[in-house]
Amino acid sequence: MSDSIRVAIAEDSAILRDGLVQLLADRGFEITDAVSDPEGLHESVTRDLPDVAVVDIRMPPTFTDEGLRAAIELRRRHPTLGILLFSQYIETRYAAELLADGAAGIGYLLKDRVADVSDFVEALVRVASGGTALDPEVVTQLLGASRKIDSLSGLSGREREVLSLMAEGRSNAAIATTLVISEGAVEKHVANIFTKLDLPVSQSDHRRVLAVLRFLDS
Repeated sequence: MSDSIRVAIAEDSAILRDGLVQLLADRGFEITDAVSDPEGLHESVTRDLPDVAVVDIRMPPTFTDEGLRAAIELRRRHPTLGILLFSQYIETRYAAELLADGAAGIGYLLKDRVADVSDFVEALVRVASGGTALDPEVVTQLLGASRKIDSLSGLSGREREVLSLMAEGRSNAAIATTLVISEGAVEKHVANIFTKLDLPVSQSDHRRVLAVLRFLDS
């Protein structure tokens, strides 16, 4: 699948930027551009229209949140563009804004916590395909930044674990493996989550994404 995915990279570290280009190119991704600042990213995306952009958060000129703010603006201009934030830092304010209009096609991974290249590649493919890939620590920080907890108060501890893994974009099979339970048990937990969060079956809304959004907004 990766051989059809077009990727733009925005990373100010030359070594890491070149490393990402080589890593992804070796695995069949098409690299449309690799830039070092938000302005270059805007120009690149407008010109090349990639499927997904891998974006560092802290970029020139102030190295605070330029990359994340650029990602928000790019999603406004190009709603189908996948965004995978790849950073050492968690920025809750703008991250919540990025996710406010939907978690589909959004990822946020922490550089120091990506233990396996295959996990990064899997997350990138998932985001490019309209899925979600959120590091559990990012989810924890986003939850900690919010005081609204009532909507999840009815979930059991195990249901919260399942929902947290759903927020990472994990399938039921992957959740079952992680929690060492059967896939059938996961399906029951997911069904309970939908019921408790009052997410009825809908032809237009993806309930897993809606559940994750409720989780992030709680």
